[in-house]
Amino acid sequence: MNEAQTRTGATEAVSHADMANAIRALSMDAVQAAKSGHPGMPMGMADVATVLYRDVLRFSANAPDWPNRDRFVLSAGHGSMLLYSLLYLTGYPGMTIEEIKNFRQWGSKTAGHPEYGHAAGIETTTGPLGQGIANAVGMALSERLLNARAGNDLINHHIYCIAGDGCLMEGISQEAISLAGHLRLGKLIVLFDDNGISIDGSTSLAVSDDQVARFAASGWNTMRIDGHDPEAISKALATARADSSKPWLIACRTVIGYGSPARAGTAKAHGEPLGPDEITATREKLGWPYQPFDVPEDVLNAWRALGAAHEGEVEAWNKRISSASSDVQALFAKPVGEPRAKALAAAVTAAKTQFAADESQKATRVWSQLTLEHLVPALPELIGGSADLTGSNGTRTSHHKSVTPDDFSANYIHYGVREHGMAAAMNGLALSGSIIPYGATFLVFTDYCRPSIRLSALMHQRVIYVMTHDSIGLGEDGPTHQPVEHLSALRAIPNLHVMRPADGVETAECWELAIGATKTPTILALSRQGVPRLRTDASSENRCAKGAYVLDEAEGARDVTLIATGTEVGLARSAAKQLAERGIKAAVVSMPSMELFRAQDDAYREETLGAAPRIAIEAAIAQSWYEWLRPGDRFVGLKDFGASAPAGELYKQFGLTADHIAGIATELVK
Repeated sequence: MNEAQTRTGATEAVSHADMANAIRALSMDAVQAAKSGHPGMPMGMADVATVLYRDVLRFSANAPDWPNRDRFVLSAGHGSMLLYSLLYLTGYPGMTIEEIKNFRQWGSKTAGHPEYGHAAGIETTTGPLGQGIANAVGMALSERLLNARAGNDLINHHIYCIAGDGCLMEGISQEAISLAGHLRLGKLIVLFDDNGISIDGSTSLAVSDDQVARFAASGWNTMRIDGHDPEAISKALATARADSSKPWLIACRTVIGYGSPARAGTAKAHGEPLGPDEITATREKLGWPYQPFDVPEDVLNAWRALGAAHEGEVEAWNKRISSASSDVQALFAKPVGEPRAKALAAAVTAAKTQFAADESQKATRVWSQLTLEHLVPALPELIGGSADLTGSNGTRTSHHKSVTPDDFSANYIHYGVREHGMAAAMNGLALSGSIIPYGATFLVFTDYCRPSIRLSALMHQRVIYVMTHDSIGLGEDGPTHQPVEHLSALRAIPNLHVMRPADGVETAECWELAIGATKTPTILALSRQGVPRLRTDASSENRCAKGAYVLDEAEGARDVTLIATGTEVGLARSAAKQLAERGIKAAVVSMPSMELFRAQDDAYREETLGAAPRIAIEAAIAQSWYEWLRPGDRFVGLKDFGASAPAGELYKQFGLTADHIAGIATELVK
């Protein structure tokens, strides 16, 4: 029996209306029980979702992580009950009717907005509008990259994304659709919930864009359909699947809150329960006479059959992967196999050995690039890129080729000046499970990336953000480009490692930690200006792994401890030498990662920081340092924005010199 016959046999005894109305009923019942939520979107897009799952989506509820499954991304995450209803109806493990009844409650899998990892079948965390469609672009890019490496027999799937008016108003959507159009990501199909309603009322209050023309201008195929006509929906999806020359936008004209006599087509259907009386009236209008949360057996069986329709295909895929080459199998190995782990360790050791012997001063962005020269050939799944700053970021190596619409076998992505879109697309790449993405811009532009960085952390995704020009040390470009508050702001995000290495060896170690942090994203904050060699040891021990360590211990009992990160560690060492000449015994502590240091036990932290007075040194504001400083300790850094001048002059004017640090230490000790 072929795919079409399987699907037809599963649903021919049940009407499309009954299958779609099951979604509508579950959605309005769950929102009513929670006394909060968004019933309108699931009710309006139930017809589209039903046809998508019934006719085209290749998935298996019992194999939710099957690498060649089609992906379904609900970018309009406020309509989460659409997704939860589909997961329950098709039989995903753990998504019981009790979870539907516990919508938005403590400990449930059914959070207010879909959260990756809470339940099988949730492909990404959505809710912040526009993030989902940008994630979907990353997933579509991942599909092409993996297809070029594994072949059509193993990777050949589509990404479907439901996006609403709000998603398309967000600026990130333009970055995402522009990138997708440029790369001709033809396996991406966006279903636009064109209902003309936002929270404030009609979308005409705020926007008059022709979205179809906008997507066409970005290089997409487009069409308009009636989103409540099952035949039209099915034909549109078949047309889009048959032509993968470019991505597709299918604008589905729908009625928000479809079926609700008093609220359909109004803003009142968007973000609040319909109310008991209106739910009763809606049941009557839809011809759904069942009790709340009750789905008749024949309807549920039809949906469950769809959830099992591709189990044979999953089994066949598993046989094919078992006979694939070792390189292809490694792409899908969980956890990473021993050969790959050994290759990573060898690459890092080679880099550290090279750097420890190099006395020249180089910027940590350059040390990062030299590290990548070792890492990229060892880890084929490491896919790089930059937001139009490749030369400045140092993210391209001699082992890279540029990804183009005609060559996805390459391994370097030119994201263009699309920092936010880059960050969100990297989340999509990481969610594929087979790619380790890194992307770069200047540290100051993490402001443009921040919503997606936050979601990397929330979703526990290994995304590596290479952020260069990390302080006033970038010099003449001035305060618009000089990050001063950014390190503290990034350190405030839970489950994010912010790493600021001090020299070549530390940079290599921080790269090793970033790749090894499989559940945590990493910021690599790297300098524009050169730094002195501080570490001459190339042992297998990763000293940065503890977040902070004693680089130079005092001779005898400490009089003062100098704690610094990045480019300021060299200043701390110079200041310590001056202090030694004055008879003051100073220890130097390098703290490349506050997060990793915080994770150490009390004894290690106390031993490292010591009991003597402490001076923290960083070319940034002080906020994140108060965790490590006690009353009476001092901070040497910035209190305001930077300025436009050569880096050396800026450091002098802002007191970031060895002389100034030594003077403060002398005063503090006395």
